[in-house]
Amino acid sequence: MNIQTILTNYSSFEEKTLTNRFFKHEDIVPLIKQLPPTFSINTLGHSVKGRSIQAVKWGNGKTKVMLWSQMHGDEATGTMALFDLFNFLQQDNEMVKLLHENCQLLMIPMVNPDGAAVFTRRNAQQIDINRDFIQTASPEAKILKKSRADFAPDFGFNLHDQTTLWSVDETLKPATLSYLAPAYDKALSVNKTRENAMLVIADMFKELNLLLPQHIGLFDDEYEPRAFGDNFQLAGTSTILIEAGGYQNDPEKQQIRKYYFASILSGLVSIASKSYEKQHTSSYFAIPQNNKQIFHIMIHNLLLDGIKVSVGINYDECPNDDGMSTYKSYSIQDIGDLSFCDAYEVFDADNCEVKGTITFNKAADFELLMDKQSILTFKEGQKSILF
Repeated sequence: MNIQTILTNYSSFEEKTLTNRFFKHEDIVPLIKQLPPTFSINTLGHSVKGRSIQAVKWGNGKTKVMLWSQMHGDEATGTMALFDLFNFLQQDNEMVKLLHENCQLLMIPMVNPDGAAVFTRRNAQQIDINRDFIQTASPEAKILKKSRADFAPDFGFNLHDQTTLWSVDETLKPATLSYLAPAYDKALSVNKTRENAMLVIADMFKELNLLLPQHIGLFDDEYEPRAFGDNFQLAGTSTILIEAGGYQNDPEKQQIRKYYFASILSGLVSIASKSYEKQHTSSYFAIPQNNKQIFHIMIHNLLLDGIKVSVGINYDECPNDDGMSTYKSYSIQDIGDLSFCDAYEVFDADNCEVKGTITFNKAADFELLMDKQSILTFKEGQKSILF
């Protein structure tokens, strides 16, 4: 049984109550409570606003693996993938047996339930939990830090989402997934702990690149002394960062979650079987780097001030007050020769008319017409939906 075969049966273990990124603490608590006795549930503590942060433990193996998600409240893909994993671990197959016999998993979904409630990155104190390892001012950071110290995991999976504007070097494709073995010092040194994380990632990339070719990149490894991944690596836990980026026509990341789940499972199997020990760090460093060569919208051959240019337009995604949806604020991010870039949506403005003003670094506020019919319209940064 391989990862590709498992994904063909994804519907058999997909957590179907989680259908978008806006689920809340009250949505996942019942799912945790209904887990069978093979899972051990423990309340680790509470968020600023009193929401429980729970750990789910599974497996009888020697190798300890800790997985945590949604340190940032608006980064929900890892949490969806963990609940898919909970369901998968209840199936009867060789892979589940391998993991159960060789690993002990400690999984903490939704580290930041207050942020999830309003769909924002930070917690209720307006603190970025992933920049709070040193000061540990937030209760959520205290809980996560103590959990690692108490459990003493050999490996850790740090589950995040990245902006949809990251691309994979030399592909002009969105970085749908990005991996990283975080640095533990400014020199980006590689000791045995970090090396093991790199080797597991090399195994993951080998598997997932077959399923998602040209859509997986290596995340920026700049050292961040306040971050949990960097400090867990320093403390001796081989830490693997997974980031969910963008994928065409998948705003709620329901396709991405499948590949995210597959990444986690591939990494766990690598650890349980020790196949990573046959890998080489050269395979890790051969993974293409992330860059930013895509836009949300690109317009080519636009006549502007007497010359033909390309225009790159991006949006900022902002939560609505109900925390159950977002709105997009579009702005002009580049004008000129963008022939080395691509976009999720591409328009050719040859023989088109422009009404309005296109100004660099300003809100998009114009209409693009072809044969007097509008094909793209923005009003004060808001995109009109054309029917």
